[in-house]
Amino acid sequence: MLKPGDLAPEFELESESGVVRSADLKGTRYVLYFYPADDTPGCTKEACSFRDSLQAFEALGVRVFGVSPQGLDSKRKFAAKYGLNFPLLADTDHKVAEAFGAWGERSLYGKKFMGVIRSTFIIGPDGRIEHVWEKVKPEGHAEEVLAVLRGEAAPKPKSKRKA
Repeated sequence: MLKPGDLAPEFELESESGVVRSADLKGTRYVLYFYPADDTPGCTKEACSFRDSLQAFEALGVRVFGVSPQGLDSKRKFAAKYGLNFPLLADTDHKVAEAFGAWGERSLYGKKFMGVIRSTFIIGPDGRIEHVWEKVKPEGHAEEVLAVLRGEAAPKPKSKRKA
């Protein structure tokens, strides 16, 4: 997995609203978050968290992009179903995920397989990685990212215990 200070790999990926090129993002700060699959419970929570916080990201001048291996048809359906208001990038050959170190062995119900490792990167205007989250917990993740962008301490995970 890439680390802060590393130069972010160049990429060109299609989204439901057109092609997104890293070269076109130079000079801006952006968030690239990798998620395993469109319209699954954890990925939906994470995407909706970014959706609900998008105005705060925009106020900071930061764009948000979600990346997963499903194709454009899946991206369009996912975005429409949940009113997602930021580009979802189709990394169908998972080459971008591999370049960032967000592709590797995973385990589900005791079975091992290769797939996206849920992770997030803040990329600075100079094209260097500013911050990395590995093995992200989807719930409340957008707030963690915003806290770092604002220079604040990341919020503590919410307890699931009821008072």
